Amino acid sequence: MFWSPPVDSLLIVASTERDRVILAGLVFAVLVSQVLLYPGIAALIGEFGIEGADDGLGLGAQFDAAMWFLAIEFLGYLTFVGIWGLASDRLGRRRWLIVFASLGGAIGYLGMLVLATSLQAPFEVVLFVRFIQGAMTIGALSLGMTMLMDLDGGHGRNMGAAGLAIGLGAFLGSGLGGILTSVHPFAPLVTAAGLLLIVGLSTVLVIDRAPRRSGSIRRTIDEIVDTPVLSVPFAFGFIDRFTAGFFALVGVFYFQQELGLGEIGTGMMLSLFFLPFAVLQYPMGRLSDRIGRTYPIVLGSAMYGLAIIAVGQTDVILFAAIGMILVGVLGSLVSPATMALVTDLSVETDRATSMSGFNFFGSLGFLGGFLVGGTASRIFGFEAGFIVAGGVEILLALVTIPLFLSLRRRGVIDVPRETSRS
Repeated sequence: MFWSPPVDSLLIVASTERDRVILAGLVFAVLVSQVLLYPGIAALIGEFGIEGADDGLGLGAQFDAAMWFLAIEFLGYLTFVGIWGLASDRLGRRRWLIVFASLGGAIGYLGMLVLATSLQAPFEVVLFVRFIQGAMTIGALSLGMTMLMDLDGGHGRNMGAAGLAIGLGAFLGSGLGGILTSVHPFAPLVTAAGLLLIVGLSTVLVIDRAPRRSGSIRRTIDEIVDTPVLSVPFAFGFIDRFTAGFFALVGVFYFQQELGLGEIGTGMMLSLFFLPFAVLQYPMGRLSDRIGRTYPIVLGSAMYGLAIIAVGQTDVILFAAIGMILVGVLGSLVSPATMALVTDLSVETDRATSMSGFNFFGSLGFLGGFLVGGTASRIFGFEAGFIVAGGVEILLALVTIPLFLSLRRRGVIDVPRETSRS
């Protein structure tokens, strides 16, 4: 007679798998809504009344306005991501916070549209609403990722699912964003609002598995501060998002100014990065469960930085396209291992706060990619900007090698773990 698992166990596994799919879908939708605006950012800024002024590099008032339009969203991320995480851990709830945050983000996107059309508000007012939209959207994204952390089945597997959702969302968003912009520059705003509305309505289907905890918010903060090893994935999250922010701004203008691509072509070029980045996330996350986090993070980051530098050294579309594919493959090696390391090192009842910390430094990285990468490209040219973006990635990989080796010897990271089949 064959043994069969209890029915209750099968139901638990089934609900976990179902929620993993739903949550990955929610993270996917949030990323699509975010990236939709990137390929047509110059056209969108023009609709807000900011015209481009050529300064010899093809970069002027429109570039500056685009830089701040992208940056202000991540300033909202930085300001509120910690608040969302602390609130979730303190309340022992995630689901309804995601509902509230996603609906608020949808209202923010529609608000920018109304301000620019019916009210013809100044660009500064649009930037303020963009800040609020970012403050709300990061709640949906960060807590959605945290709900994936709460699932059984292996940290690499769950963060691989998150990474797959992020990559596929960015892939679809970049391609679809260029197409929508060709229809009308405001079309991505409407679509982004609709996607966040779907996120809010769909979240109610997911089981909230947030651990119940007691204690004050101060205790939660102290526990995170008392885990300094979290600074390792936080640092890599910062640098990785720095490069993503760089491509979202400088990469878009580079493809259009230097390679002569339009919005659709720019979206396709970004998609060449996001497609391999997306489809390889889940297997790369599973790989990091087997071999540990050190090799994917350290070696992957160094090669990732070199590939970024290579993209900026050519004005041939084919070579740039090959470089973007390589950047995507190497990025898929680094990203899920880094997020899984956050889960490895977090206290179970403080996961939302830990993920908020990771997303805080990631948002800071995006902001740096926009401002530092954008300013370097503005002053010294595109080639210098790509060297800065890739160089910081390589530098971090090199300086953290001794730290990773020390953590491995002490058994803090890369310890073999039992994983369930769920």
